[in-house]
Amino acid sequence: MDIPARPNRRLRCAIYTRKSTEEGLDMEFNTLDAQREACEAYIASQRSEGWVATRDRYDDGGFSGGNLERPALKELLRDIEDGLVDVVVVYKIDRLSRSLMDFSKLVEIFDRNGVTFVSVTQAFNTTTSMGRLTLNILLSFAQFEREVIGERIRDKVAASRKRGIWMGGYVPLGYDAVDRKLVVNDTEAALVRHIFERFVELGSATILARELRRDGYRNKQGKLIDKGYLYRLLKNRVYCGEAVHKGTAYPGEHKAIIDESLWDRVHAILQESPRKRANNSRSQTPALLKGLIFSDTGAAMTPTSTKKGAKLYRYYVSMDVIRNRETGEETAPMRLAAGMVEDAVVTEVRRILQTPEVVTQVMAALKKEQGAVSEADAIAALQEFSALWARLFPAEQARIIQLLVRRVTVTTAGLEVDIRREGIAGVIREMVAPRGMETAE
Repeated sequence: MDIPARPNRRLRCAIYTRKSTEEGLDMEFNTLDAQREACEAYIASQRSEGWVATRDRYDDGGFSGGNLERPALKELLRDIEDGLVDVVVVYKIDRLSRSLMDFSKLVEIFDRNGVTFVSVTQAFNTTTSMGRLTLNILLSFAQFEREVIGERIRDKVAASRKRGIWMGGYVPLGYDAVDRKLVVNDTEAALVRHIFERFVELGSATILARELRRDGYRNKQGKLIDKGYLYRLLKNRVYCGEAVHKGTAYPGEHKAIIDESLWDRVHAILQESPRKRANNSRSQTPALLKGLIFSDTGAAMTPTSTKKGAKLYRYYVSMDVIRNRETGEETAPMRLAAGMVEDAVVTEVRRILQTPEVVTQVMAALKKEQGAVSEADAIAALQEFSALWARLFPAEQARIIQLLVRRVTVTTAGLEVDIRREGIAGVIREMVAPRGMETAE
């Protein structure tokens, strides 16, 4: 194919090469070199027309032709936009793209910049209507070939999964990949069984995740197990010895870690309403002020709750009300919304921890421990108390309040919070060395 020469102008020809895999690219003379050699020979045959190969190499080794996310191709397009290329030369059309839609985008860029596209083994010129027709026909077959290859791969994966063969990828906790097969890892398998059995006992992924993080259990990637990972693990049928493809389970080659009975008990719980399980979790979490809050008559205020529809409402109610005891004159409120009073107490605790008097007392208490905690670290811990509090699990928050608060009294004027100042130093020690403090992250 000849392109009419432009008077007194050399046509700068950029050679583009591509290979879908990296196999063989380390050879002394690989397929990219072969493509470039053929293109250079073709350009040399057009030297009388002013064709000259550019020095820049545009080689994409190990990149699919199914998309445009290729570094050398992007560099080529930048050079085209900068006016540095007149002709793009490839060995075969599918080296540039196997997608009809992507190729139409490339042709639009070529036309906008006055660039001609040439395939060495398929003679056509994109500047003519016949050349465009030939290009679209060839490209349609290239896309058809790519789609057929994809279908064959998908069919092979489906057939393998139906036979229970593991097809690689993510290795679940409890197994190791040996010779492309899943083999039980006894240590991890014991953890998986513990997770399933403990979930049946607790009925709450939130509480179980808290336990696992507290005990330092980690997933296959070495990260502490969180609730999201826990749900994925509990729903993975690989632990029943099955292979799943598009929602359908087939008997697998690998051994099961748990039996069908345990699986059924776990999933009977998972099928419950998330709201119901959340309420169960709350009921197993101690109330923040349990045993600490009293009315001004001296009666304890006990945590209670009531449900309206799916919503749970929590309260602290005076035992005078529960026991129908006479209180005489009008006293302070006998029933308080739990969230409101708990927030008020936490706010007061934060305020007290920032007062100069408390800071001084804490410094003195820590100094008696012979430098167990530096003054700078202690001050920083006091300042960061609010940020840390927001990250703690409810049970851990309740434990901290038990250490810091001696008594909360509900009066007609408001709340009176009696702080255990002797307990502040112990909390600060934990904050400086927070291994024992259990956060919800």
